Amino acid sequence: MTDSSKPMDASRRTALGLTCAAGAVGTVAVAIPFVSTFAPSEKAKAAGAPVEVDISTMKPGELKRVEWRGKPVWVIRRTPEMLETLKKTETKVADPDSLRTAYPTPEYAKNQYRSINPEFLVVVGICSHLGCSPIEKFDGGGDPSLPADWAGGFLCPCHGSTFDLAGRVFKNKPAPDNLEVPPHYYLSDARLLIGEDKQA
Repeated sequence: MTDSSKPMDASRRTALGLTCAAGAVGTVAVAIPFVSTFAPSEKAKAAGAPVEVDISTMKPGELKRVEWRGKPVWVIRRTPEMLETLKKTETKVADPDSLRTAYPTPEYAKNQYRSINPEFLVVVGICSHLGCSPIEKFDGGGDPSLPADWAGGFLCPCHGSTFDLAGRVFKNKPAPDNLEVPPHYYLSDARLLIGEDKQA
């Protein structure tokens, strides 16, 4: 029978301390991976992060492609001639004032140009019909899938939806809405930030 009033010997106390410490380390080791699953991954953070675009070297008429949230985004530097075509397409497009709400257009892009700066158009390059990616057709060039009076814009080859040089869908096409304008603003004359509004 042991006497509980006797102090514990040093070797037993050390063994007990080491056992407790090992148990604590094991608990932490198991908890860290579990808790870390609640934090967004680096890939997920990057996927939602705004994208900075250098537009300083873009030539008039050029299209630059970038990726934001896994979507293709087009930045087009429109020429004065391209901008002139928007007057001609005004009556031919289904939603000239970007009032439809399936893809809400930011207030600063609810204009004929659908942009902050008329020279630059920023749109998501995904057709609002079935998610195909349209192709740029800045010049009709005798393409039989385009009307004879084609003034330039985008053609979705999957089902024939067409969009003008402001990303507005033409009437009587399968696509129900204009191309989406993502949130964006100008950091300077040379740099554009896609994925964030200035007020955010």
